[in-house]
Amino acid sequence: MYEAAFRNIDDTLWKDAGCSSELDYIEQTSWVLFLKYLDDFEADKETAAILNGEAYTRIIDGEFRWQEWAAPRRSDGTLDYNAALTGDDLRDFVNHKLFPYLASFKQTTDNPRSINYKIGEIFSELRNKLQSGYALRDVINKVDELKFLSNADKHELSSLYEDKIKNMGNAGRNGGEYYTPRPLIKSIVKVVNPQIGETVYDGAVGSAGFLCEAYDWMRNSKELSAAEYETLQTNTFFGKEKKSLAYVIGIMNMILHGVEAPNIIHSNTLAENIADIQQKDRVDVVLANPPFGGKERAEIQQNFPIKTSETAYLFLQHFIKILKTRGRCGVVIKNTFLSNTDNASVALRKQLLEECNLFAVLDLPGGAFLGTGVKTVVLFFEKGKPTENVWYYQLNVGRNMGKTNPLNERDLAEFVDMAKSQKLSDNSWLVSLDDINKDTWDLTVNNPNRVEEVDNRTPQEIIAEIELLDAQAADALQAIKELL
Repeated sequence: MYEAAFRNIDDTLWKDAGCSSELDYIEQTSWVLFLKYLDDFEADKETAAILNGEAYTRIIDGEFRWQEWAAPRRSDGTLDYNAALTGDDLRDFVNHKLFPYLASFKQTTDNPRSINYKIGEIFSELRNKLQSGYALRDVINKVDELKFLSNADKHELSSLYEDKIKNMGNAGRNGGEYYTPRPLIKSIVKVVNPQIGETVYDGAVGSAGFLCEAYDWMRNSKELSAAEYETLQTNTFFGKEKKSLAYVIGIMNMILHGVEAPNIIHSNTLAENIADIQQKDRVDVVLANPPFGGKERAEIQQNFPIKTSETAYLFLQHFIKILKTRGRCGVVIKNTFLSNTDNASVALRKQLLEECNLFAVLDLPGGAFLGTGVKTVVLFFEKGKPTENVWYYQLNVGRNMGKTNPLNERDLAEFVDMAKSQKLSDNSWLVSLDDINKDTWDLTVNNPNRVEEVDNRTPQEIIAEIELLDAQAADALQAIKELL
């Protein structure tokens, strides 16, 4: 049912002149989904309060409540189409009354971790792009059929939502910023292994894939007590996201995975001076795929001791700083970080190796991220003690990856298993810090188990072999002609 509903929603959005790409589809689906989720969430809380003999004050009420403007009901529970707004009336209500009302929540609360603040943040940044009020009515009716109350419902919805994020990532360069292959994220989470009671942070949260997978990993790690479950819900996962669309998608993705009020802040992480990070701000685990290739302005660079315009290098400094002593990190970065000779790259590699134990480097093939040929690596490190040995693993999947055969968990299973013991193989090896050049701190992936075959023939020998092969081919062709 849910898959058909999502497909029908996309069909409706595709026909509307205000929506032109997968990014628009997921943006518009997200705000409607969020309001429907919020209504179900509040209905559940209200029912629980009544059963306990308590009063419950709704966050959204009056004419702005879902069942007033979006889905008024008859006495038998069916949708009352006569009472439901539609056409221009619906579009104008949403644009001129609903969105301004919801955006005002940001001004009425000072706590960025509250659901009220997040409502205000979301609707301050987004707008309804559907130009047809009739198309908007169709989308609302389809979303109204979705239920968020059971874990099975949320699981199915989260899978479908992940598919939409993936499609958005494949749709274009900007969308791709928000999507990291889920098999890769799952494998990074398994290696870093966050535990109940630890805090998990992503300062470039995007669609919150790392936080969602970390939640699933920790939620299923054992039978949780009520206190442990509450800790997971409220005081474990933290993120920051600069871009409005990604912020909304990240919140919705975490909600669908089961985190009721995600601690994601709409903020530019790099605008914060890392010298201001205090012990109370530090976290146990960092999981991230920060954007790379960006060119940050001079005033942003002033927030960091190692000055560089490369976005990913600034994020890496931030991650090192915000980790607690013995905190762990798994971060995706371009493989050129390992070998670049500019001052910032050298200084950052030196800091990483001297302040942290870089215990593993996963070298990914070029097709790991669909739609881009960029080569990346994953750095795994623990803060608080210098590196002694770096364990490298070079992933070889034995095929060309594309949309029909993307990276999967089986491809990464050996890496995850071998990372525990840092086992040596044809694809893995150790490099001692003693063997690393202390002037360049070069960490280039150089598999010693793969010796390139050297062709020692002279040019004359090569030419002679070509002429021989040509003669053999001519003889074979002549023989075929004679047979015919």
